[in-house]
Amino acid sequence: MTAMAHEPLTQEEVLLKGFLALDTPEGFRAELIEGEIVVTPPPDGDHEDYIELIVEQVYRCCQSKMQFSGTKGLKLEGCPKDHVIPDGTFAPRERRLYRGAAPWMPCDGVAMVLEVTSSKPATDREVKRRCYARGGIPLYLLVDRDATAVTLFSDPEGHDYREHCTRPFGKVLTLPDPFGFDLDTGAFL
Repeated sequence: MTAMAHEPLTQEEVLLKGFLALDTPEGFRAELIEGEIVVTPPPDGDHEDYIELIVEQVYRCCQSKMQFSGTKGLKLEGCPKDHVIPDGTFAPRERRLYRGAAPWMPCDGVAMVLEVTSSKPATDREVKRRCYARGGIPLYLLVDRDATAVTLFSDPEGHDYREHCTRPFGKVLTLPDPFGFDLDTGAFL
């Protein structure tokens, strides 16, 4: 009996297989972003503070009940070179997207992702923005600590968002439906 020949793996398949087999140190995040493996160290306390301020307002002010995750990774269907872990993911509670989800879940049903700039701000400003747009995520909220501003990207099309609104820290930023409230960034100062 002869062994059946297997199709050789493509470079993209080898990269994905190697990425999924990574064992990163505790607190570090490994992501596959536009075909490049990116390992990020644990965030600082200010980074976490911004996230908590936003999550608290979403829970208190949002017109729809939302669930939040700061640990679930997103894989983009049809684009195996993108496995991204946002600082935060919001989804309508009735969808219960996180229940039973593996470490990598699809983007379908995610209402908004949140990123706070850290050691590689260009990744959050540009590269991850393109990933989230390709994933069809309706809203991308970026807290840019270097620019002391918050930007909401909306209306994804192809590899980018067609709309964005930027406000300096201290000003309010309107989050559209399904959130339907003004995000107060006064505490970001």
